[in-house]
Formats: sequence, structure tokens, C-alpha cells
Amino acid sequence: MATRIAPAVRAVIQLTDAENNLCTLLDEFTRHLRDNKNITTACRINGGWVRDKLLGMDSNDIDICLADMMGVTFAEGFVAFLSEHKDIHVHKISKIESNPDQSKHLETARTTLLGIDLDFVNLRSEEYAEGSRIPTEVKFGTPLEDALRRDLTINALFYNIHTRSVEDFTEKGLDDLQNGIIRTPLPPRETFLDDPLRVIRCVRFASRFGFEIEYDLQQAARLEIIRDNLIQKISRERVGEEIDKMMKGQDPLRAIRIIVDLELYKSIYHVPPQITSIASSTLKPQELSLRAATILHSLLLSTSEDSMSLHPTLRSYVLQEPGCKARLFLAASLYSYHGITYLDPKGKEQTLVKCAIQDGLKLGRQNHYLDGVPALYSASDLLNGVSLGQDRLKLPSERVAIGLLLRQKSVHNIDTGSHWASSLVFSLVCELVSASNREEAAGCVQRYNALTRRVEELGLDKAVDIEPILDGGAISRVMDEKPGPWMKVMVNRVLEWQLGHPNGTKGDCLAWLKEEKSAGRINLEELKAATMSNKRMNADKATSSKKVKR
Repeated sequence: MATRIAPAVRAVIQLTDAENNLCTLLDEFTRHLRDNKNITTACRINGGWVRDKLLGMDSNDIDICLADMMGVTFAEGFVAFLSEHKDIHVHKISKIESNPDQSKHLETARTTLLGIDLDFVNLRSEEYAEGSRIPTEVKFGTPLEDALRRDLTINALFYNIHTRSVEDFTEKGLDDLQNGIIRTPLPPRETFLDDPLRVIRCVRFASRFGFEIEYDLQQAARLEIIRDNLIQKISRERVGEEIDKMMKGQDPLRAIRIIVDLELYKSIYHVPPQITSIASSTLKPQELSLRAATILHSLLLSTSEDSMSLHPTLRSYVLQEPGCKARLFLAASLYSYHGITYLDPKGKEQTLVKCAIQDGLKLGRQNHYLDGVPALYSASDLLNGVSLGQDRLKLPSERVAIGLLLRQKSVHNIDTGSHWASSLVFSLVCELVSASNREEAAGCVQRYNALTRRVEELGLDKAVDIEPILDGGAISRVMDEKPGPWMKVMVNRVLEWQLGHPNGTKGDCLAWLKEEKSAGRINLEELKAATMSNKRMNADKATSSKKVKR
């Protein structure tokens, strides 16, 4: 049973002053058209604005549906009317051409008035050819026809600006909003065959509001033809947009649970068969993705101080840093692809996690999905089993060892949105997926909490971002050598010295570097030879890749 997230439904829509003025102006203009132009039309606000206002939620986007009149024609006349009769100047109208691939089947007029973003479009009915989500015929429709072609009953409500009343032409929308039901206006199989993207929208709204999905809809969503159409008929960009909204929404865990339950996982997180056929192994059970998301949800939700409670620093970072929570839930939802690789056409090893994000969801670096999620998995591999008792966190000294671990690019890197705290959280999630009992799980949590406490005690939470105390020029002068590839190794040694000497000054570091050189502990010739050898190896790899490409 879902837990309702949405507020209780209001009996009437309460308009803001701006919304009230807008409705008055629209009503006056339609009467002007009737009396002076012999044009009869009516204005209705539809969709998300009506739903959200009934739930007492703010909405600044208003879609206005027009009876028997095109949106651009109406908007141009409306703007002229406001200028001539009301001395109100409106932002320039932009015309959005029809684009079926983006679910824009009719041209739309867009402008801003009274601080409200407005879209004008005509009421319509649609007919679809079998095997296509692009309508074969779009024509003027009645309010009922327009309502029936929509994805959900709760999104098919209208607000009549002339009568100032809500209209429910499906006769189900208001009840479903009140009772928390996700239902399609027409039979769900028909609705999904017309536009398979609606399946994913059902998942999003169910997770956003905590609503129950109606039984027939669940059965239709599980049909093989619907899953296949979702892969074949819908652009991956549209799928990615919906997943992005779910991960940023109120309850990403419930979204992932519904996706798994409705057997939509492989259709949504789609990896082309030509990739899976050459992958290093088969996919892990998708239930493990749900398990990872459930663990993440529990860690972030718990505020008690028991053995499974996450350290407050880790929890607060994930919840307070914009986009971090969404990125972690997307990463968790991809756990089924964890550790599976393939070779791309250049012979370079790639991960299925990255492929699913890049090709299956077409999500780029916005919110650091494409670069940040693979980094989370790399960090989890590096941090796996981490414990203060390990030698790798003791040598050459505890502060240096832990500091260098946290400064690894996959663990902490502002360019990919990686932060040591979120990396620890996700690595912990990955370990807990494999935990066989509560005692083992509690031990994992305590290991990560102990490391976090030690990081703060040593002041390393701030040291992860320190810049080298000596620049390249200073190092070059001490070593009496021109800058070159060897410099990177020396900069890293300077950073090690800084981590080991948190109160050290630039002068102290220069003195140390001179002593290291004079004592022969820095062999510059060997250093240069080693870096040149690495450079040649990288060049050979690049040449080899070019040959493969040719």
C-alpha cells in the first residue's frame, strides 16, 4: 500500500491575484471576439496546473486550451487586445512548431503575462496508426475528446475560466485525485500503444504523489508489446528526462520499485543488444538495484543512533548538496550493471553503467550523471572493505594515507561532482547489498562511520581540497631542472608532505625538499626516465587505437 505524499484535495481552486486577473482578461477577450469579430471560442486551463492547484500546490505554468481556434491566432489577437484596450504590454510571442518526437503534436504559442508562463493550444482529438506514436490525424476536438487522449485522469481536468469551475469530462479525475489512484482515461493498453511514454509518466506521478496504480494499468504495463514499444518508439532522451524527474522527486525509491515491479527495468535502463552480447558477464538481477536503492533510502531516512545509523556528516551532505541525492539514487538503480564491462570499437574497456546512462537514458553531464555516477562505482571499488585497521590507512602515516585515499579522483573531484562524503555513502551501499545478515551490515556501517569520525578528527575533511604549497616554478628551482613530466610526481610528493605536516609553512616545505635532494632520496634521473617511459607507453596505446580505428 502506497503512502500518500500529495496533500488533501481542495473543494475549489483558489486563484492568486495574478491568476484571477489573467482569467478576467481572457474572458473579456473572448467576449470581444464574439461581439466584434463574430468568433466564438472558450478558454480552459488544463493539465498539471489544475491538478496542482486542487492539491494546494503552486504552479507558474499555465496551458490554455481553446475551443475551435488555433493557439497562435488566439495569442496574437489577445496580445493586440491587451495593448490596444488595456494598455498592457506582453512579452513577445514565440511560436513552438509541432514536433511529435517531443510530444508536441500541434503548434503552440508561448508568452509570459503577469509573471505567468503561458502556452496556448487548441483542444484536439488524435488518431494513431498502428506501430507509431505520431498521430496520423490531429483535428479540433471537444473537451471530452481532448481529455480522453491524455495520459492520466488526474491530468485530464480542466478549469473553465468563464465559469470559474473545474470540469472533469472523464468523470474519474476528481475521484482519482481524491482517492490517490493512477488511471488512464481510456483502456490502458490503448493509451500506451498510442504513446508508450505514458507508461513511464504513470510511474513518475505514482512516485511523486504516493498514489496507487490501478490494477488494469499494471497489467497493461507488463505486456511485452508495451515494453518493446518503449524501446523502439520512444526517444531515449524522453526516457532520460522522466528518470531525471523521478530521481529528483519526492520518492525515488518508490519510482525504482515500481519500475522493477512492472518489469520495465530493461526497457527503461536500456542497453543495446549488440553491447550486452559482448559484455563481460550477464546482468545481475534487477532486484539488486532495488535492494541498493532501498538501502540508500534507509540510510538517509534514519536519524536514530543505532548500529545501522549513518554518520550525520555523511547523511547531511547527501541531503543538503543540490543534486547529490538524485545522483546517488540513479547510481543505485543501475546496480544490476555494476562490474560489467565491454570493449568499444577502439578496443577501450567501457562499463555498462556508463552505457546505460549515455545510450539508454541519453543523460549527459547535467547533475553530473554521466561523469559522476561511473565515478561513484569506481570509488566503491577503491573503498571496498575500507577499515581504519588496514595497513593502507596507516602508512606512511595515518593522516597521509587517509588523505591520499580521499584525494583520489574517483573519490573526490569537483569536476565530476564527486565528494568524499557521497563516495563513502555509495561505497557503503554497495557493500551492504552483499551483506548476509544484520550483524554483518552493522559492522559495515560502523567501519564507515569510524572512518568518517577519523577524517574529521584529523581535519582531512578540509584538506581534501588543498592546493600544493609549492608551485611548479619553486619545485623546478630547488631541483635545478626545467619543468617536464617529472613535475607531476614531485607535486604529489609535496602534497604528501603537506598532509603529514598540516601546520607546515612554505619555507618548511622548501627546506624539506632541499634536504630530500641533497640526501639523495630524490633521484631526478630515475624520475625523468620513469615518466618518459610512461609517456612512451601511452603514446603506443594511442597509436594502437588509431590503427584499430583505421
